[in-house]
Amino acid sequence: MKRIFLTSVLAIVAIVGVNAQLLYKISGNGIGKPSYIVGTYHLAPASFADSIPGAREALDAVEQVCGEVDMAEMQSMDGVQKVMAAMMLPDGKSLSDILTEEELGKLNAFMKGLLGADLDNPMINAQLGKMTPTAISTQLQMVQYMKMTPGFNPAAMIDSYFQNEAKKAGKPVIGFETVDFQISVLYTGSSIERQKEQLICMLDNQEYNMMIMKNLTDAYFSQNMDKIHEVTEEKLGNACDSTPEEDEALIYGRNADWVVKIPAIVSEKSTMFVVGAAHLPGERGVLELLKKAGYSVEAVK
Repeated sequence: MKRIFLTSVLAIVAIVGVNAQLLYKISGNGIGKPSYIVGTYHLAPASFADSIPGAREALDAVEQVCGEVDMAEMQSMDGVQKVMAAMMLPDGKSLSDILTEEELGKLNAFMKGLLGADLDNPMINAQLGKMTPTAISTQLQMVQYMKMTPGFNPAAMIDSYFQNEAKKAGKPVIGFETVDFQISVLYTGSSIERQKEQLICMLDNQEYNMMIMKNLTDAYFSQNMDKIHEVTEEKLGNACDSTPEEDEALIYGRNADWVVKIPAIVSEKSTMFVVGAAHLPGERGVLELLKKAGYSVEAVK
């Protein structure tokens, strides 16, 4: 599983162990002041930043913050319009045009259970019926999360927290990637046929997906990087699994690209890098790639 899910934080924070780790210091290799990298969960609340040892001190110490993307650009009117356009099927098509009767029945049954209404409802159809399969999957997963997490506030997420705090302190915020690139990775990089296949996989494997959601949530809020890696690498052994090419586009290729960019960034200003935690662990994770590039990477306790 490569997509990031989230559920309740309250039961997890209390079990953070002695080896829990989300924040790392980057030094050596000719740079002056140390930089830092912190792993996030893209739907985690901003308040969880206070549970990451050393995060506030690291943010105060650096001269700028670098995220996967500058969230202000993503949330600008132009950025929102681009995202919304990417979420819609082309040529005025609707989900009823591209799904078989059986597939549409599965989707409607899922929506009925989750929302209390399905695409036969004109209001629901107007909001969701013209979305791509990837977009409708994302929206339905978000609703699942919101139902499981009362008080969820999409305007107060942890990625935005670090960027907003930097701006309050007058520090620059930059991004590894552009809004257009993120849209291509998340929404438009797969064919409609592959998107359909993954939507049906979500509908056919609801219990499995809920298990993955819980396991990944537990792993993140217990700050267990090894477990995060284990869960995101789990496979079903069928067409529902991400392909090597999809893994490359979503995770590994981006990791390599970021590590190529990091030397120029840290040589100019000490930086806190804020990226999804799934990008950090493993042989092809950012932490190991930084070590191979000659940097010292130390856990911040």
